[in-house]
Amino acid sequence: MSALRGTLVKRVRKASNKPSEDAYTSSRPGESVRILISRERIRARIQEIAREIRKEFGAEPLHLVGVLKGAVFFLADLAREIPGEVSFDFIAVSSYGKNTHSSGQVRLTRDLDSSIEGKNVVVVEDILDTGMTLKYLLGVFRNRKPKKLRVAVLLDKPERRIAEVHADYTGFSIPNEFVVGYGLDYAERYRNLLDVGILKLPESTHEAPASP
Repeated sequence: MSALRGTLVKRVRKASNKPSEDAYTSSRPGESVRILISRERIRARIQEIAREIRKEFGAEPLHLVGVLKGAVFFLADLAREIPGEVSFDFIAVSSYGKNTHSSGQVRLTRDLDSSIEGKNVVVVEDILDTGMTLKYLLGVFRNRKPKKLRVAVLLDKPERRIAEVHADYTGFSIPNEFVVGYGLDYAERYRNLLDVGILKLPESTHEAPASP
């Protein structure tokens, strides 16, 4: 058994088209992560999304806007798969803090470094859940007059949707489970996992977690 970053240890890994029984274990009693989407499947799907994006925009320059912190890995891997001219920036909003449920309010905590007016903008998000965060961001971006505005999400959780928003490019549709890894966190932990997995909390945790 080899040591993984932080407090985690990975036991076994297998590529599969179904949720894997492989798991990460934690030094925190009662916490574990069951792999839902392997790193191989993530990489393959990102390559497909990159081709879809470039096909729509042709040879035009693209400006990717990553939503911090969760979209960092997704944006980095996606940008490297898109040929041609690609620039990117980051924005940050807050609605969850260290809890598993949204506060219901979204606020901007870090703005873009440069104007997006006249640019082909692709908003890059780790997960589309209730849609409240994305609805807020799309309102902000539309007011800044981009040439085109599209949305790419790695994970879509349609059962949780409240706001009427959608992604133009989607990696995977997932069940209503709290997921971590590949940028997604629980109280700032688990972001560094290479796979996406379902988080199991101790039995004493009565409320079912819900991803942002």
